[in-house]
Amino acid sequence: MSEINVVVLGDTPPVRLDRLAGRARVQVSDAATLPALLPHADVLLVWDFLSDAVRDAWPGAGPRPTWVHTASAGVDRLLFPALVDSDTVLTNARGVFDQPIAEYVGALVLAFAKDLAGTWELHRQRRWQHRETRRLAGTRAVVVGAGPIGRAIGQTLRGLDVEVEWVGRTARAGVRGVAELDDLLPAADWVVCAAPLTPATRGLFDRAAFARMARSAYFVNVGRGPLVVTDALRSALLERRIAGAALDVFEQEPLPGDSPLWDTPGLLVSPHMSGDTVGWRDDLARQFQDNFDRWAAGEPLFNVVDKRLGYVPG
Repeated sequence: MSEINVVVLGDTPPVRLDRLAGRARVQVSDAATLPALLPHADVLLVWDFLSDAVRDAWPGAGPRPTWVHTASAGVDRLLFPALVDSDTVLTNARGVFDQPIAEYVGALVLAFAKDLAGTWELHRQRRWQHRETRRLAGTRAVVVGAGPIGRAIGQTLRGLDVEVEWVGRTARAGVRGVAELDDLLPAADWVVCAAPLTPATRGLFDRAAFARMARSAYFVNVGRGPLVVTDALRSALLERRIAGAALDVFEQEPLPGDSPLWDTPGLLVSPHMSGDTVGWRDDLARQFQDNFDRWAAGEPLFNVVDKRLGYVPG
């Protein structure tokens, strides 16, 4: 068997692929070198999952990788027509980020309910100001996205005695269909977006969606930035049509320093970090190498993305 060529897009910090030593030739690339390497690659590991270099460098009618793996749960940057229409198998990092993101969302909900931001500000001002905060038990959450991340978020909130409704692309046991979202929003205390970015979900949370939410409700997005119409969310916060929001993902990342979101009252901005716990890169490398073992043995791969749907089904 000829030598297996594995190309890694991005390597900061360096990805450790110790188990590939002696089994494959690993070449690290960037946007400039990727076009020359892709036609000779058997496998492409998209370590820099925020890059659009694959779209720009993808070969035309010539040789191309038979397998592309992205070190992220979202695959929207890789769903360009040439790759979607090819026979290249696409896999993702499903399973690595589920519980960390769920814990992060749980922390946000607790912070909002208990007004930790207000406590910190009063502490900073050396002011002793007694307040009452919200009880979580019995409140209602709508989690949009019924995949592993959305499921983990809902289970974590249920552990805090929050009543949870999941919303998915279609209705099924324990999951409401997206067509029912409009009816669910008015009664929700917490609306959490953890959906994949697809043509059907882009701009899902627009002015009309925020208008349906209760004034006491909070919104959290840990999915993808374009799921939310940013101006609509900002207007809802400025006009106090919702109580607050937290965004961990944005249409443009990093978020520019002159973005009005930084100064929007009631909004907490975090730099796409909800799933990134200590050791997460080692977890990603381990997952890729486990799948490489299966690929090398001719066995079915884990986390195969349905390129037409934009996510791993099931």
